[in-house]
Amino acid sequence: MSHNRFQSVFEKPWGRSPEKRPKRQWGGILWTALKRTAMVMGFMVLLSALLSSLLIAVSMKDGKPSIGDQVVLYLPMQEGWNEHKEQSGLSYDLAGPKLTVRQIIDALDRGAKDDRVKGVVASYQGGIYNLAHLYEVRNAVERFKKSGKFAYIYGNELGGAGTGGIGTYYFASIFDEIWLQPMGTVFMTGINAEMPFLRGMLDKLGVEPQFFARKEYKSVFESIARYESSAYNTEMMTAIVSNIALFVVDAISKARGKTLPEMNALVNQGLFLDTEAKDAGLVTHLDYIDKLFTKMRTDITGDPESEDVDFVGVGYYSNAMKSEHHLPAISKKNKVALIYTVGTIMPNKEMAGGRLSSAQDVSAAIMQAAEDDDVKIIVLRIDSPGGSPTASETIRRTLIRAQEKGKKVIVSMGGTAASGGYWIAAPADYIFATPGTLTGSIGVAGGKVVLAELWEKIGVNWDGVQFGENADLMSFNERFDERGEERFNALMDNIYSGFIERVAEGRDMDIENVDEIARGRVWTGAMARDIGLVDEIGGLDNALDFAAAEIGAKDRQALDVLVLPRPKTTFELLAELLAQQVKMGDFLSTHAATFDGLTPVLESLKVQSSGGPMIYEPARIR
Repeated sequence: MSHNRFQSVFEKPWGRSPEKRPKRQWGGILWTALKRTAMVMGFMVLLSALLSSLLIAVSMKDGKPSIGDQVVLYLPMQEGWNEHKEQSGLSYDLAGPKLTVRQIIDALDRGAKDDRVKGVVASYQGGIYNLAHLYEVRNAVERFKKSGKFAYIYGNELGGAGTGGIGTYYFASIFDEIWLQPMGTVFMTGINAEMPFLRGMLDKLGVEPQFFARKEYKSVFESIARYESSAYNTEMMTAIVSNIALFVVDAISKARGKTLPEMNALVNQGLFLDTEAKDAGLVTHLDYIDKLFTKMRTDITGDPESEDVDFVGVGYYSNAMKSEHHLPAISKKNKVALIYTVGTIMPNKEMAGGRLSSAQDVSAAIMQAAEDDDVKIIVLRIDSPGGSPTASETIRRTLIRAQEKGKKVIVSMGGTAASGGYWIAAPADYIFATPGTLTGSIGVAGGKVVLAELWEKIGVNWDGVQFGENADLMSFNERFDERGEERFNALMDNIYSGFIERVAEGRDMDIENVDEIARGRVWTGAMARDIGLVDEIGGLDNALDFAAAEIGAKDRQALDVLVLPRPKTTFELLAELLAQQVKMGDFLSTHAATFDGLTPVLESLKVQSSGGPMIYEPARIR
């Protein structure tokens, strides 16, 4: 049913012109400035996107990307990597949308077998990276090296305050040569998990949080409900950090030829100046990037000034290899569907902020794959902290329907597949997770904040009428009374019971055993494997290889992969961007008057604090 058939009661009446505002009111001035700013920003983003598309088109011959005979793959690192092209949304710059992890891995694996490709060079320029992504791409670099080709990485610094620390070095450690610019630093500052606790501030504001959780480890609302971490949360986070540190430090020590005690001592030092990093064996060269490129040209051609070496971006190379000239024919018999669920799971894309975590859209993608007779297996890639229980249940049920139609379901967990993310993973036939994936969190939390004291402090009085004893159940103006608290806790119990029942069914476990390892506790992928929530440690490439073996194909490169939701084309994204600019103009016009008063601030507080039960992790103020 089209939503256009219904008109919001908050829309201005058709045919009525808005009242003219008196001249020189600050609200009108601010609105005009914001509208013009939005128009200019929108124009610049559109222009940037169009230029990006033009540059890509010009760089292709005969409509297809082409590469030379002596190639070095170039992997930029500056903003993190995406799961799906659509994660870039409508944000463009001249470099184009962010690379996806699958693009990078595909380029490295194909480059390892391509005689024209001589090596790979990564350039670290900053940014925060998902540990699961670093793990998967690091493994691909290691496979690339085994083909006999070089792998170098360069950074003005490695890590940096707030931008990666040991995770960045964990990735860099697998490269043959690690180049650091003179005066650069290497951050090996270990792993630090911090959470702000806002209860003291809320007390001063007159805001009282009333939240309930199932069970004791479910810490999603602790940051606003408590003054400090609970003993259960501290225990859980200590175990997670220790487990991640174990696999990260062990991997670094093996890659750099050091013992674990030696590596732990370096981690304890934390920050290394350029010469200290070189002396400690953390970097192999202190020099400039032009010197590295000269070295690569010399190694490949013998001529430091050679123009015969092409440095080709991994995204461009991946596109080139997909052209018909370079890829062997793939049998439709080897067709699998790769379906992404990325972000907070909500009922529709309006609530979720996009298709990738919309239960409506993800379920439609699953059913599209289920109805396709050529699709043998569905690989569900999850990178989600959870969300709405009902939305998660919608996706879970659709996966079961696909299984009833004869499709096997394999799950690949990214950085997070917790709470609602695990809810949708549970029915899978086989589950892969990376060692550092955060998963489990089988529990539920919910409640509300009570603003009665805040209203009193700022002189706001509420009055009203109601029908029904619990009509004010979720009102922000009153605490839960005894009846309301009983009803909300009944809801908590029902969701928790349903969650562990679904996990027990999907994982073929006893409910009692599930309850023991559930209780809202988060586990790393490695820990989850040991307790039966995950079948195997591995990334998306391993999941696709597993799918290939299941249908008798050689490996994942022999698969015909149907990616869903289908990534939108550049021009589709541009059309959406233009539509968003129109909506922004309408929004600013409609809400111009709100700049004159405090109402939007209070409404924002009310909305931000709202929300029923959530099967969600990690902590966020909802």
